[in-house]
Amino acid sequence: MRQSLAGLVAVAVLGWSAPAAAALDPASAPARPANDYADKADWLCWPGAIPNACDVDLTTTVVEPGGATHLEAFHAAKAAPIDCFYVYPTVSTDRGLLATMAKEPAELRVVEQQFARFGASCRLFAPLYRQYTLTALIAGMTGHPLEGGARPTTPYDDVRDAWTYYLAHANHGRGVVLIGHSQGSGMLTELIKREIDGKPARKRLVSAILMGTALDVPPGKLVGGAFKTVPLCQSKSETGCVIAYASFRDTSPPPADSRFGKSRDDAGMTAACVNPANLSGGEGALHAYLTAGDRAIAAGGSPPPVWSKGKTVSTPFVSLPGMLSARCASGSTGDYLAIHIAPDMRGGRTRDINGDVVFNGQVLKDWGLHLIDANLAMGNLVDIVADQGRAWTAARR
Repeated sequence: MRQSLAGLVAVAVLGWSAPAAAALDPASAPARPANDYADKADWLCWPGAIPNACDVDLTTTVVEPGGATHLEAFHAAKAAPIDCFYVYPTVSTDRGLLATMAKEPAELRVVEQQFARFGASCRLFAPLYRQYTLTALIAGMTGHPLEGGARPTTPYDDVRDAWTYYLAHANHGRGVVLIGHSQGSGMLTELIKREIDGKPARKRLVSAILMGTALDVPPGKLVGGAFKTVPLCQSKSETGCVIAYASFRDTSPPPADSRFGKSRDDAGMTAACVNPANLSGGEGALHAYLTAGDRAIAAGGSPPPVWSKGKTVSTPFVSLPGMLSARCASGSTGDYLAIHIAPDMRGGRTRDINGDVVFNGQVLKDWGLHLIDANLAMGNLVDIVADQGRAWTAARR
């Protein structure tokens, strides 16, 4: 029973998407009072705020081929030239249909895993929002959907309100990178469509990083589909562009019933794949920061391996130089980021990684490596944001 419940949690964290909300009747419930984002208690991360969920230990154990280890400290930027605005995936374990605005362990954990490390390249802003909860998704999956009179647009309305407050009170003409995963990517996709694409805020967009989603683009094109003027990124010096992908092992590509890798609307579009390890195309080395223990973004994933034979890894994160690479792949079942694992043949270092979704002892191949979409390319993305920030700032001089 414990394993089954954990599996449901892992599946539920992946199961929300913005199109699902759009299909609901906005008039089916009254609007809820808007959050006051002037209150820094409604933010997980805001520069100078105390407490601040982005002020966490990011120390990493680097495990070299052969098993030798050394520690890598994290250093936040002292004067970052740009900002990052993050919307987290479905993680809330609150009991209702919509999450409360309380800062709970699930929200704090996902910020640690997916966002805090960007502090090396940008100032960090991450609002709380009343997302659809794991509880609601699990209830629906088990045939007992919750009824709570929640307006379907509430999560998006919160994200839009937080964005509007940030622009008015903290941006001050700075460039900004939008970062999201899963439900968060869905919210940011809608935000770009409604508030940025073709609007004055477009000039502030350094880039958007939309992980664990299926972003529509016309086949073979860089722009069109979901966005009219925001193209896919092709280099680290390009700004005003988007990086989007969903990751799968190259030995286990998306099956026919995959939830990622293909257009949700099926209107002649494909799912965008931009390789953060090589924006110009082709294969590239991943600079991953994997969780060293069991602090994944949701319960129910596969357990962590022994990272280095005979050694205990006690830091929050682990890095495996030379072990992981990625390329964008296309097949009959979709377009995806194919993750290749090159095992250490000397035997001192783990030969595999965790991150698969497991239910009743079986890996759910239709989810791929969704749980670690962000971890797999974290180092690459932090470097890209730094390069894009310099390019955006230089262009404005």
